[in-house]
Amino acid sequence: MRRLLIVLLAGLGLTITAVVPAYATVFQTYGSGVNVRADAYLSSAVVGTLSGPTSIDVDCQKQGDLVSNSDGTSSWWAHVPALSGYVTVVYVAIPEDQLPGVPVCGEDPPQTGDITLADVQAMFGSRIANPSTVETGLPSLNQAMRDANINTPYRKAAFLATLVHESRLEYNIREIGDTRVYGGRGYIQLTGDFNYGPAGQYFGIDLLGSPDLALSLQWSAPIARWYWTVARNINPYADNLDMGRVNAAIGYPAGAEDQRRCDSFKSALQYLTGSVPAGVICTRPAKLKGDTSKLTRPQFETLAKNGGGLG
Repeated sequence: MRRLLIVLLAGLGLTITAVVPAYATVFQTYGSGVNVRADAYLSSAVVGTLSGPTSIDVDCQKQGDLVSNSDGTSSWWAHVPALSGYVTVVYVAIPEDQLPGVPVCGEDPPQTGDITLADVQAMFGSRIANPSTVETGLPSLNQAMRDANINTPYRKAAFLATLVHESRLEYNIREIGDTRVYGGRGYIQLTGDFNYGPAGQYFGIDLLGSPDLALSLQWSAPIARWYWTVARNINPYADNLDMGRVNAAIGYPAGAEDQRRCDSFKSALQYLTGSVPAGVICTRPAKLKGDTSKLTRPQFETLAKNGGGLG
């Protein structure tokens, strides 16, 4: 039942509007009348109640009282800063009894350090075709990841898997054979005046007049961060292991490339976490199978929300 709820319930809940911690992972609860307690114990005060399925931003988890329902048993509790309390993992829509990729409260978050050349070579092998260029760009790319809160294994895996297919993780690459003025450039392969214009406005540079700035060491990584967090909001899809929606957000039609990118995502997850978590989604909802590149962020999010759950 909890495995099915991963698919059926995401997107149905009420999104909590609060400042999200620098390290936070989004999960979905299920059921109604789920208590939020001041600590991870059934004797702790109830500080709130979730009336129905709800998206929660979890920054850490701790062990407390054992809780059971018809779907399983867990002694782990999710800490939700926006609610100032803890929710039992039994009512979180995951197949595991412990939250994957979330640190234990009081411990450092996993994989918060910078990505190295050795890391990406281990993740992606021969796709790293020009190691010296990749290494030159990594300081700026790591800074962009910090700026974008790409600070969990799931987010790092999705971001890096995307860029290794977009640009081989080379900051200065131009899309082969693309002679368009606003053709693909840089880490994220920025494409179209509808992206060059807004990205340039965001950073206060003339990308429409000087599109090759998108190839520069100074701007390639910040532009990738802009696309990931401003033109689109991709971290939540990574949090849900939903590479189908990640690929749709990048803006190309569905096809065999989706599976290739999802395989790279799994390879990165294996390296960063030691395993491939259950529940990775490689396919897109039907409404996101076409070319989504020219959609505004609200238009894309409307299709992503109504596209049939998590995949």
